[in-house]
Amino acid sequence: MTNNGAVTPHNRRRWSRKNFWLTTMVLPGAIWLLLIRYLPMLGVVIAFKNYKAQKPNTFWNNLIKSEWVGLKNFQFLKSPSTVTMIRNTLAYNAVWIALGLVIAVLFAVMMSELKNRFMAKAYQTMMFFPYFLSWVVASYFVLAFLDPTSGMIPSIQKSLGYKPTQFYMTTTWWPLILTISNLWKNVGYSSVLYLAAITGIDTTLYEAAAVDGATKVQQVWHVTLPGIRSMIVILLIMAVGRIFNADFGLFYNVPQNSGPLYPVTQVIDTYVYNTYANTHNLGMSAAAGLLQSVVGCLCIVATNAIVRKIDADSSLF
Repeated sequence: MTNNGAVTPHNRRRWSRKNFWLTTMVLPGAIWLLLIRYLPMLGVVIAFKNYKAQKPNTFWNNLIKSEWVGLKNFQFLKSPSTVTMIRNTLAYNAVWIALGLVIAVLFAVMMSELKNRFMAKAYQTMMFFPYFLSWVVASYFVLAFLDPTSGMIPSIQKSLGYKPTQFYMTTTWWPLILTISNLWKNVGYSSVLYLAAITGIDTTLYEAAAVDGATKVQQVWHVTLPGIRSMIVILLIMAVGRIFNADFGLFYNVPQNSGPLYPVTQVIDTYVYNTYANTHNLGMSAAAGLLQSVVGCLCIVATNAIVRKIDADSSLF
């Protein structure tokens, strides 16, 4: 570059060579993203085909030779249980997003106030541990409480002279059971994220607030919450993007896929799985997945647009 700011051919070559080597550093991640995330998107065409095994039985051969059926695979939306499964999916997710946000932030704030580092790490570990458990394992924890023959709650009911509740035959308690199970497993993960954001807040802000006479509650309201607002908004947008997706492991394993519980446990994911298990219609499963992805994308865009109108600095894009 010359004194007047012009870029010489020599400097341009040096700049290009430097950026080339820097660009190669992202190649492993870019290739992984391309192969694992983007290339499989070609498979969405299955949602519009009657996917059948052909000869030779290879994926691409089956995909090319399978009959094109258009929107026929989306007719599962005409099922009598469509309203129930969509209602359950949206209602559970809406409640869990709200409760998960409030409880996770509350726990993060409480842990940030702990002065004993050993106890703080112990609480974080105990809260974070359930996140790594599969729903298969978690379902047996729930079964230990609810099993009608040897579960803790039915046993206590028997000892008190009451008739044991048949939890896996009665829908009454399952919205609460599923909510508690979801929060138990996932709140710890969100709390750790919020806690990391809280630790990044400048401590002088708290000192200044204390000098001005702010109480702990006022410090949380006027310093902590504004400091983690961006993290809250980002996680909220991502959660809204998954509002049309249900946690299959939770809704399938924890209620033990019990038929009498379907009015409160049947969601889109379990409905598609059960239907595929009976009909082996892979196209319908692909159609449901495509529909969930499209709706999720629209929800993210819409939520981000609303956030951008309110606070542009907190939006994703």
